[in-house]
Amino acid sequence: MSDNNRFGEEFRDKISTVDEKGKRVWVYPKKQLGKYFTRRAVFSYSLLALLFAGPFIKINGEPILMMNIIERKFVIFGQIFWPADFFIFAIGMIAFVILVIVFTVVFGRLFCGWVCPQTIFMEMVFRRIEYWIDGDWKHQKKLNDMPWNRHKISKRLLKWSIFWIISFIIANTLLAYIIGIEELQLIVTDNPANHVSSLIAISVFTSVFFAVFTWFREQVCTAVCPYGRLQGVLLDKNSVLVAYDKIRGEGRAKFRKNEVRSEVGKGDCIDCNQCVNVCPTGIDIRNGTQMECINCTLCMDACDHMMENVGLEKKLIRYDSEEGLRTREPWKLTKRAKAYIVLMLAIVGLLVTLLVSRSEIEATLLRVSGTSYQTVDEDTYSNIFVATVMNKTNEPHEVSLKVLSDNATVEFIGGDLTLESGAKIKREFIVKMNRSSVDGTRTKVKIGIYSGEELMEKETIDFFGPGF
Repeated sequence: MSDNNRFGEEFRDKISTVDEKGKRVWVYPKKQLGKYFTRRAVFSYSLLALLFAGPFIKINGEPILMMNIIERKFVIFGQIFWPADFFIFAIGMIAFVILVIVFTVVFGRLFCGWVCPQTIFMEMVFRRIEYWIDGDWKHQKKLNDMPWNRHKISKRLLKWSIFWIISFIIANTLLAYIIGIEELQLIVTDNPANHVSSLIAISVFTSVFFAVFTWFREQVCTAVCPYGRLQGVLLDKNSVLVAYDKIRGEGRAKFRKNEVRSEVGKGDCIDCNQCVNVCPTGIDIRNGTQMECINCTLCMDACDHMMENVGLEKKLIRYDSEEGLRTREPWKLTKRAKAYIVLMLAIVGLLVTLLVSRSEIEATLLRVSGTSYQTVDEDTYSNIFVATVMNKTNEPHEVSLKVLSDNATVEFIGGDLTLESGAKIKREFIVKMNRSSVDGTRTKVKIGIYSGEELMEKETIDFFGPGF
């Protein structure tokens, strides 16, 4: 017998949506409204509005967010990032991972219930449509069990058609975040034969979303998503959870009128099973903290509704920590959580500093390989360098070089150069120095990279001289 079975936790030996034979157990959550659902709905639909409006929002002529992997162009809040900015991206990813850790340590899986796109689309969009077409949970079960007659076929076709249209819209929105809304509009209005690869991408994305929200559903959270596994490592007894108050709720017993439950040794849980019926992942929250729980608050609304109906105190299922349930003390930040927060703020501070100090024009100045100094005349020497200049903005720049140390002159071979948005150009330039300014075999020369009259970046090079 396993340790879980010995201690009455055999539910941890299996996934709630898979039976003993390994077959899928389809979940039919009961429709539930309430205070927390209303709050989640307002927040979710606000996020959805922002998601679908995002590709149309411009900052400095650039989208608010675009991840164009094909052209290796990334835009965040109107700022363009190129592969040369990979170190900033790496630090940003580290900051994101630490943010996930901090958030999970402190607030558990609050993200899953309130922000995760899978939860928002499934519970606030597709599930709502399903309730409208198929009815509540018992009607859905009945419809699923009935033979394929005209009634069932018509409902399935209507539901799947709407699901496909929504999946198509989601796929197009995702593509707009990758290639930009202008390119997407061109694909939609132009000859389809000119955009075969993009149409294939849209079809694949649409099919994946349709399969996820029509068939795979809660399996994304319970079997695929790594965050559910991660929480098992990060959560501690002080993390905020959607939790059942066992001290107050046990022992469970059906409700009877005119009975004082505490006097007959009964807890506040009336064993109505409503918290189980509404759960979109098919678990019983009364068993304790479980990987499958996405903190969607539906069990909180269901339990509060039942407690109100029978005249008992609400919040039998509530946001709390395991320590809070045990000690009955208010929740507070732990030293561990505070340490994570300090680390996160430090990395975010570094990231912000790098973003603020990031130059719009990036230049690398190197000597042409295999060259030394050249004699121009008896009083003048020259060196040949190559400049690699990149424009990180969405505007063209006229780039020139100027000596800042006043001990030499500099000029691009072929004149000043024009850099288009995102362009990267290599151009040779000549540095000339008077014999009187040469200080040994190597003389430091400070060079400024200008866009028009604006100094964009400073570089120091070594001028090779004869040494005398």
